[in-house]
Amino acid sequence: MPEFITMKITFVTILLSILLLISGPRSIIATGFTSENKNSKDSSIITIPFPLKLGNVSEEYKTQKHNLIQQFYNKYIGSPWFSGSFIVAKNGHILFENYQGLSNIKNNTEMSAITAIHLASVSKVLTATAILKLVDGDNIQLDQLVTDWLPKFPYKSTTIRMLLNHRSGIQHYSRFPNLLKKSWNRKKILTNQDILDIMVDRKVKMIYKLDAKFDYCNTNYVILALIIEKATGLDYRKAMQELIFKPLGMKNTFVFNYTTDRDTVSMSYKGKNIPFYWDQFDQLYGDKNIYSTPRDLVKFDLATYSPDFINPEILKEAYMGYSPQPKTMKNYGLGMRMKEWPTGQRLTYHNGWWHGNNTSYTTLKKDTVTIICLSNKYSAKPYQSMKLSSVFGDYPFEKLELDTLSTE
Repeated sequence: MPEFITMKITFVTILLSILLLISGPRSIIATGFTSENKNSKDSSIITIPFPLKLGNVSEEYKTQKHNLIQQFYNKYIGSPWFSGSFIVAKNGHILFENYQGLSNIKNNTEMSAITAIHLASVSKVLTATAILKLVDGDNIQLDQLVTDWLPKFPYKSTTIRMLLNHRSGIQHYSRFPNLLKKSWNRKKILTNQDILDIMVDRKVKMIYKLDAKFDYCNTNYVILALIIEKATGLDYRKAMQELIFKPLGMKNTFVFNYTTDRDTVSMSYKGKNIPFYWDQFDQLYGDKNIYSTPRDLVKFDLATYSPDFINPEILKEAYMGYSPQPKTMKNYGLGMRMKEWPTGQRLTYHNGWWHGNNTSYTTLKKDTVTIICLSNKYSAKPYQSMKLSSVFGDYPFEKLELDTLSTE
């Protein structure tokens, strides 16, 4: 073969190799204290397009907390059977994050920083915030009657606040099949409007007197989603994008669409990787059906510290307890749970469970720390994550078996 042809082939081979290197998949490991998730292209600092006055986080602090969180994760969360995502951040600085397991076992799709998982009842935090944003914009009032927005709503004295704090006393939609017995259509995929229509047409009775006691009820948030739609003139999916997701840059967060998303979203599993199948309540939203990632939820949490996102005086309503339970030290605000200890220490959180999705969002307001654990395989491990609070302050959980590591 002539020498110039050999040189030409060699040159073309090198050029093709360079092109493949440039255009092919790249592994980018974020700096800072993140897990070695090669699918992530984000930095170790999460930001939002709103002004924040939060302190700096020293490298010494990051190292110390990262080591303790790593121990906690290894001991309490990250067993070989755990499938999901986990993040801890302070002032937007990621102290630790990890992704393990599969979002779709059939397709062997691995978890990553952009894998959106069903938030289950953690969705209520976002629905409540959308309501508070509308209050902030003078679109609605917390103590406004529900019938001002939904005239056919059958319980005439119920206010928006009573839906938010679960003191409405209305019936759980999950009990409708047993209440209506043979007349119930188990094959019908229900909408939020269907739930309201059933309450109206079937004259479903309240189970408790109005504002008499706390009764955690998903129906409250199904109705709140309808109010959001009425107040904005948008469907709930679009309204949540406009009010929260888009302004905060939550690019991997969305409201599930039963018609179009079933084949593409992260699946949920039980036992030996057995999938949960969809049921007739899977089209309902407001109480659940928001999919998100830990990083996007950190963005949301950061926004709660910015007065430009929401008026702090209005946000205080969410963190005000309306139903203290001294024996369990639990309380509930507007879309937020609290633990209130006799010592005066307070922790704010919300957990979720729907099908095989178990989720936990803990926000330590005094310490400006966020702890998020999302799982798509049935497990109680995410609910352990709030115990990590004791690494950041005097939260009286049981003593964690962690070594105090050197920060050198």
